[in-house]
Amino acid sequence: MIHAELSHGGHLGADVDERRARRAFRRQITRLERELGVASVSAGAFAQAPLRPHRGGHGRRLLDLGELEQLRDRLVADLDEAARAAERRAAAWRRKLLALEAMRCDPRAHRFERILFADIGQPGCGAWHSRPRLGLIGMLMGWWEVKISSGCP
Repeated sequence: MIHAELSHGGHLGADVDERRARRAFRRQITRLERELGVASVSAGAFAQAPLRPHRGGHGRRLLDLGELEQLRDRLVADLDEAARAAERRAAAWRRKLLALEAMRCDPRAHRFERILFADIGQPGCGAWHSRPRLGLIGMLMGWWEVKISSGCP
């Protein structure tokens, strides 16, 4: 078999280059898929949008170099979008944490505000509420407090 390939002259070099290119693309695609998987798992229940599947044509087939390159480029774009979404989510959580701290410091200034656990990236279905202490009497007297409710049904 090796002797037959050598008899083709320059053909062997093209096959070797294509094999190297395929191997390089497959390594890059594997690494990118792994990183994208880690990003989607770390996002967990807080993921903004599901990741879109990468589908080639119909059935199984060998992708050519151009299709491998397109797949790699799509994965790079998806990974970049996942990073931007994670940063936006973290920024939103920071804003809500600052609002929660302000609400804890001065519950009266934040009457009836509610911040969900999910708003700051915590698991569960609870929330912090700024409510009057002792109901109507507390509201008339200006007695406000921040309470945590489980919020779970």
